[in-house]
Amino acid sequence: MKAGLFQVFADDDLIQRGKRVFLDAKMFDIGETVKQGVARAAERGVSFVTVHGDSEIIQAAAEGKVGSDLKVLVVPVLTSLDAAGLRELGYGGSLKELIIARARTTWASGCNGIIAAPQDNPNEIRRAAAAEGLLVVTPGVRLAGSALDDHKRSGTPAQSIADGADYLVVGRPIIRSDDPALAAARIIEDMCRGL
Repeated sequence: MKAGLFQVFADDDLIQRGKRVFLDAKMFDIGETVKQGVARAAERGVSFVTVHGDSEIIQAAAEGKVGSDLKVLVVPVLTSLDAAGLRELGYGGSLKELIIARARTTWASGCNGIIAAPQDNPNEIRRAAAAEGLLVVTPGVRLAGSALDDHKRSGTPAQSIADGADYLVVGRPIIRSDDPALAAARIIEDMCRGL
């Protein structure tokens, strides 16, 4: 899987055309491996990369991006997990506590932001973590009444923007649509309601 991750960018076509690339790698490995993976993404000109793990992994990712414009985003909790899923993994605290703790660690380590579901409320996370400049990228965004797929803490584009998301990640509602351009336009229209 790791080798295939960068194969997508083998010809660097998107980057050469000046496009910003979001590499949702969710790097989760020993610190040195994450540090080197982040450094390679930075060398390629990737704009955003995701990592997932404890404070050692987060710190290693911050070290890997030094001297670059790469934005490292930490995934505190997958949007497919809810409180029951966290308990099953052995975590006794709440989703909110874990997200805020990871946001604090992210900010203190020098990483740029986190991935947080619409229901996680980006502005509240920033306040609780004392990290006003923290970027919050929000996946699991769906129009009202749409299928949630595997997201358990989803919300609308308008809600996400109103609650302070800096970027939205919208994949399946657009790429699985019979009319992707229309689906994207509807997402953007709903986003404007949140401004």
